[in-house]
Amino acid sequence: MEWLVIIVTVVVLWVASLFKILHESLSASQVKVLNDGGVFCKRNVLLIIAHPDDESMFFTPTINYLSSRGCNLHILCMSKGNADGIGDVRKEELYLASVVLKVPQKQVKVLDHPDLQDGFGKSWNSKLLSKIIKEEIVNCAIDLVITFDNYGVSGHCNHQDVHQGVRKLLQDTSHKEVEAWELVSTSILRKYSGPVDIWLSLLSAKFHFSGVAHCFLNVHPGRSLAAMAQHRSQWVWFRKLFVSFSSYTYVNCVRKIN
Repeated sequence: MEWLVIIVTVVVLWVASLFKILHESLSASQVKVLNDGGVFCKRNVLLIIAHPDDESMFFTPTINYLSSRGCNLHILCMSKGNADGIGDVRKEELYLASVVLKVPQKQVKVLDHPDLQDGFGKSWNSKLLSKIIKEEIVNCAIDLVITFDNYGVSGHCNHQDVHQGVRKLLQDTSHKEVEAWELVSTSILRKYSGPVDIWLSLLSAKFHFSGVAHCFLNVHPGRSLAAMAQHRSQWVWFRKLFVSFSSYTYVNCVRKIN
């Protein structure tokens, strides 16, 4: 009997959470609910990721929200994900995913630097990353950067290295005019709670728990699935489950990197 109550409760929460997301989509009231004070309005934004598919697995709510706020979004992918020798395929998949996410392909840059190759245990130099990021900021007139936090959502060392590269850049006083924000990593329970996590995320943003300043609901969660499906080489059963049950499909919390 107890298990039946638990199952019914989870189902009710899941449905209520999806209804909340649907309501925001139909009412077009997301900007009112998630008032950002203009912080993310019409900015030149650089999303920095480590591998092709990071944008679809983790950052879709952020991408959708920034697009709705009139931001000019660029994506800088630090590697082509060549750990399994299919980097060229994965690079093209990222371009296809960017179309689904409504990011112009010409504003998506994928690197293949010999010192920035995909893989667990392959550490990336923060000075090199900082230099590359700085060049992209100058070339594209970027005034806001978004990337992983120091845990990197999944704990992948390349995600963490990208974060350290951004922090290294911020130490350069000549770039104090560039704001940097990080995607907040959550506990494994919240990570796999699907849309149910939107309630904790909203509370975190409202009361600034753990430094969270804003949260973005994904009013087009189907776009996450559609974008990830473009990464056909990675679209295996466990990633299909991840995208379906991951809270990062439905909501992103961000905080400013100081």
